[in-house]
Amino acid sequence: MKVFIILFIAFLTAIYFPTQENIVNGVASFYHKKFEGRKTANGEIFSNENYTAAHKTLAFGTVVRVTHLKNQKVVEVRINDRLPLKSSRMIDLSIKAASDLNMIKSGLAKVSIEVINEP
Repeated sequence: MKVFIILFIAFLTAIYFPTQENIVNGVASFYHKKFEGRKTANGEIFSNENYTAAHKTLAFGTVVRVTHLKNQKVVEVRINDRLPLKSSRMIDLSIKAASDLNMIKSGLAKVSIEVINEP
């Protein structure tokens, strides 16, 4: 009976106090204009006017919230492309998304990403 109670409490704790395992910090960059109109890894035509991004491993269609850690600006983007596994960047954003985060001038930004919706 004690084991059942402990497991039940652990279950309730997991439901009411979720972990933040889906939030990761890293460096963001953004696409160069030369990629406009090219195919992404999932076959879409890339546009810097869309809220999209490349990531090393997240499934295509995953929506993530990107927070600029210095200025706290936030944007949500959909993953539709791949970064090389050896890339030092965590995410590569469209110019539209990078502009909303106010990171165009610096080129790079320390960000956190949180998975909002998985396909």
